[in-house]
Amino acid sequence: MDKDAGASVAGEAQNNDTASEIASLRERLMRALAETENTRRQGERRAQDAGQYAITNFARELLQVVDNLRRAIEAGAADRKGSGIDGLIEGVTATDRILTQILNRFGVEQIKALHQPFDPKKHEAVMTTDQTDQPPGSVSQVLETGYMLHDRLLRPARVVVAKPRQPSSQAEQP
Repeated sequence: MDKDAGASVAGEAQNNDTASEIASLRERLMRALAETENTRRQGERRAQDAGQYAITNFARELLQVVDNLRRAIEAGAADRKGSGIDGLIEGVTATDRILTQILNRFGVEQIKALHQPFDPKKHEAVMTTDQTDQPPGSVSQVLETGYMLHDRLLRPARVVVAKPRQPSSQAEQP
């Protein structure tokens, strides 16, 4: 009878070892499957980002062309009166419009900053001024237009920010 009891205990211990080994292997398998799925999702996300943001460096360089076209338009508009360069200005304006449309098609959008509250995530404050009728903390002048590529900042808008007006020293004296 003692022999049967000893064999029974040994059999149960062996069954427990096998069951715990199966449970351990099952847990390792589930972790490996979860890790594989996470890696697959991360790869898909990276591929999507690469496709969506692949033109970042190209678009950033092209913004210099946009800036120069707009400067040419502004300079030509000032000189337009009586100089007969209307055709040139219209051509440069049309080129700017087409370039802007192409950039928009690829997800490059201009940041609308003028008269908006200052946002350090989209704007770069170059200076402040109290010589404005804008509320304090808002953009009173845009020095260089900013751009977004989809939901990422491509280039911040360089702006002048309104600050609270300082009371003049003459107003304090009676």
